[in-house]
Amino acid sequence: MEQVTVRVPATTGNLAAGFDTLGCALTLYNNLRFSRSDRLSFTGCPAEYQNANNLAVQGFASVYQHIEQPMPAVRIDISAEIPICGGMGSSAAMLAAGALAGNALSGAELPLETLLELTTRIEGHPDNLAPAFYGGITASMVEDGHIYTVRYAPHPALHFVTLTPDFPLSTHAARAVLPERVSREDAVYNCSHLAVLLRALENGDENTLAAALRDRLHQPYRIPLIDEYEAVRSLAKENGCGAFCVSGAGPTLLCLTRDASFPVRMESGLASMRHRWLLRDLKADQAGAVIREE
Repeated sequence: MEQVTVRVPATTGNLAAGFDTLGCALTLYNNLRFSRSDRLSFTGCPAEYQNANNLAVQGFASVYQHIEQPMPAVRIDISAEIPICGGMGSSAAMLAAGALAGNALSGAELPLETLLELTTRIEGHPDNLAPAFYGGITASMVEDGHIYTVRYAPHPALHFVTLTPDFPLSTHAARAVLPERVSREDAVYNCSHLAVLLRALENGDENTLAAALRDRLHQPYRIPLIDEYEAVRSLAKENGCGAFCVSGAGPTLLCLTRDASFPVRMESGLASMRHRWLLRDLKADQAGAVIREE
């Protein structure tokens, strides 16, 4: 095989109380084509990412390292819809695409479970990677070095409305503000909210979602890094959506609603904000990453 194309969905991680645990694949995609070549080269990405540190290359290389074979040179053509440093799983999408392409071009036939573990070693946590590979809503845990993932089906009427501002927020900066320790009270608070959240996502119960999307582990510390957060949250509530949270590490914000007319009302209100907020009316992607051999 000389060439392979991979389509990987965007993901929203954490879903508030599911810090580093929950993720959901969304109907927004990166498409990457990997072609054997005489040297490593790229199209479709900024010059600063056109090197061996590119996460697609790291995911690709992780497979060859695992099977103890030399990595071939490839040209990577990237068509990306997922914003970089936007809280929508851009890093996970690139890692997953690279690992799937490496698996196909090498003929290794590694299972998705192995690819998830290889890429999690690079990413550090599986909450975005698992839904990128599997689709749907996933919950993941790591025990004795092994990742256990279960999949949930969100209510089909739920709209995942993402609001991405015109400024980035690096995951490193968003993690730097988190406390090293939390109280037992806060741990119990998050455990209870996570348990209720999973069922509310399946039922599409917006009132319960609005309450369950609160947490004490990461959002209170990250919200001050997101300019206009309170104004956008208030606007969402005024337009009938109380199920609101930070997507991943931010700065993208997420509204969950069954009201198909909400995005139109919300977009009209966003025009009055100081920052430009890009609204995307998305659904949950159920397929996960898709590979096409050529």
